[in-house]
Amino acid sequence: MSKLFSPASLRGLNLRNRTVIAPMCQYSAIDGFVNDWHMVHLGRFAMGGFGLILFEATGVTAEGRISYGDLGIWKDEHVAPLARIVDFLHSQGAAAGIQLAHAGRKASTPVTWNTEAVKTPEGRASVGFEQWTPVAPSAVAHSDDPSFTVPTALDLAGIKGVVDAFAAGAKRALAAGFDTVEIHAAHGYLLNQFLSPLANKRTDEYGGSRENRMRLPLEVVAAVRAVWPEDKPLLVRISVSDNHPDGWQVEDSVAFAKELKALGVDAIDCSSGGFDGAIINSVAHYQVPFAQAVRDGADIPTIAVGLIDEAHQAEAVIARGEADFVALARGALDDPNWALHANHILGEDKYTLWPVQTKRIESLDRSLKRRSYAD
Repeated sequence: MSKLFSPASLRGLNLRNRTVIAPMCQYSAIDGFVNDWHMVHLGRFAMGGFGLILFEATGVTAEGRISYGDLGIWKDEHVAPLARIVDFLHSQGAAAGIQLAHAGRKASTPVTWNTEAVKTPEGRASVGFEQWTPVAPSAVAHSDDPSFTVPTALDLAGIKGVVDAFAAGAKRALAAGFDTVEIHAAHGYLLNQFLSPLANKRTDEYGGSRENRMRLPLEVVAAVRAVWPEDKPLLVRISVSDNHPDGWQVEDSVAFAKELKALGVDAIDCSSGGFDGAIINSVAHYQVPFAQAVRDGADIPTIAVGLIDEAHQAEAVIARGEADFVALARGALDDPNWALHANHILGEDKYTLWPVQTKRIESLDRSLKRRSYAD
């Protein structure tokens, strides 16, 4: 049996296979609410055979959104529309997770395809346009790009508010029926900003040493784990390396992952980068070594992500013990049925992963002598 398509368990969550849909921002919400676009976008991956589908970065506060078009989970009214999509994913055999996020100083950025719309009051209303001053560990902008605003440095009350907002978001995720939550501590967003010396210039107990810089992310994780059920897994996404000589490094991530494991985190989603000046050589599987480094160094399951789109190579990641799960983003946008197709490539011949409504694909394949019926 394929390793990639073997079942897996995290706490009480049983996954049909080890394929994951990585969170992908759609910048298509108004006031944080999911809509029909999100239903179709996410639903097609459940129909496409993936094991776990993670909703996009979802703001735990309104000012924590990357843009005005991001999803939100800062108020109770967000729960019911989210639950509708969760229920559909479950009906198709997939598990549902949500990425709880706060963009920090990378918040309040434009949605590029709405440039013309936001020039008029009517256009701004139609896309839910908003602007605000972000918050961050320090009052330093992400870059000189005018899309980014100089943020307000969080005081201690503001830091406590962030912790409370993540916990409240987890409670709402539970009410919506999610199987897991993923805390976003990667890609130069708020929790990553606290971790990295590139963004964290504080001199109090939340800045300076690595121990101090880890303090807020660990407080967030502890608060979420305290309200998230014991039988449900908790994930954290990290940038294993800032890909910058003066930033967060792999050895820092291993130390951080050990602390996360001690707090009850069940798997680490291993990405990288997120800060101005990062040097990234984006080639196939370029982040898989990060997943293996964290897996081996902290003895914790990991998710590998980043330009993974070939079935045999994805299988090898699992078979070689480089990671426990493989996540796709752009590859899944290109082929929402990637998991179904990869399962055939890796030897499945009974079409068991296909939704019942699509089983006629087998007769098509038989007629065309392809997949299981190839000569």
